[in-house]
Formats: sequence, structure tokens, C-alpha cells
Amino acid sequence: MSHLVSPSLLAADMGNLGNEVSLVNKSLADWIHLDIMDGVFVPNISFGFPVIKAVKRHSEKPLDVHLMIIDPDRYLSHFSSAGANILTVQYEACQHLNRTAAEIHNLGMKAGVAVNPHTPVSLLENILPFIDMVLVMTVNPGFGGQSFISDSYRKIEKLRGMIDSAGYPVLIEVDGGVDCENAASLVNAGADVLVAGNSIFGSKNPTDTIQKLKLF
Repeated sequence: MSHLVSPSLLAADMGNLGNEVSLVNKSLADWIHLDIMDGVFVPNISFGFPVIKAVKRHSEKPLDVHLMIIDPDRYLSHFSSAGANILTVQYEACQHLNRTAAEIHNLGMKAGVAVNPHTPVSLLENILPFIDMVLVMTVNPGFGGQSFISDSYRKIEKLRGMIDSAGYPVLIEVDGGVDCENAASLVNAGADVLVAGNSIFGSKNPTDTIQKLKLF
């Protein structure tokens, strides 16, 4: 399988959101990435259900929703109703991760688990059989535009080895500082899905940038 590209709307022009989603629809992007922040788990607040529902109405791509919130179990059904296709929760925010992943599946969504830069991927060994994707954060979550943490390559390689040796059909997604300069190295390290925000929506031609990320 060739790698996937999931443009992050956190970096899009919120005042022009319909056109930004239309741009992604017409591009080679595979998913649309939505970062949900509560101002508690991370020091920022992004957007909630009305925005997700609006994006869903316009999107021709699956919605890849990443919850950076405390106690995500309270809202799983709401995100399903809003239109999430893939729902990723933070490892650090879940007390009963197996139960959370099972409920995400019960609601008809793919289940992902994200890990912050300081969290070892070895802690995911027992959850891997029950999820569809691991999101490796390559910056500290909460704000866009941060610099990529270079040690992330080693972390991705280790996770790739864990998944492949066990034969699990689990994707590795990468988010944080992803651009056309490091995309090939990330895929070579084992990434399946590249999330990019500023490098796409901050470029002169976002459609061309998506194409470069997809076809390098």
C-alpha cells in the first residue's frame, strides 16, 4: 500500500473553510485530519462538533479525527454522529484503553491511539491487536507550526517492527512538522499516513504540495 496523506484543517483558513475542504476534495489527499483540543489536555482550544458536521457536509474524504481531550469516552458517540470515520484518542488520556477502542468500533469507526513524544511505543504492545492505527506525535501537541522532533524516526522504526513482527494490520500515522523535506524519511522509517498542516495550507499552492507529499 502506498502511503496516505491527511491534510490538517487546524492550519486551514477557518473563515474560508468550505473552499479549503473543496481544495482537499479535488487533491490527491486521502483523508481530512481534524484536531480536537479542549484547553485542558493541551494548552489550546480548537473546534468542536459544529465544525466537524460542517466539514462532513462538504467532504468527499474520510474524516480523520484526533481527540486531544481528557475523558474522551464521554464524547465518542457524539463524534460518530458528527461524521468521524477514524477516531484517535490519546494514550495518556485514557484509563481503560481497551474499552475505549471497543466502543469506537461499536460505533462504526476505526480506532486509533496517539502517543505524545515522551511516551514509549513499547507501552502499546497490548493494545495493538485491538486498534487500527497508532498516531505518533512528532511535536508536543497543542499548537501547529512546531519543529519536528528528530528522535521520532527511531520511535517510528521501533513501532513498525512491533507491528510487523506480530502481523497486525495497524497503520502508523505521523503528525507534527511533516513537510516535503522529511516525508520520504518518515515513510522509509515505517509511516503509513502523513498528517500535514502548515506545510500544505501555508504553501503557495496547497494542491501541488499535497501531490508532492503523496507522490515523492
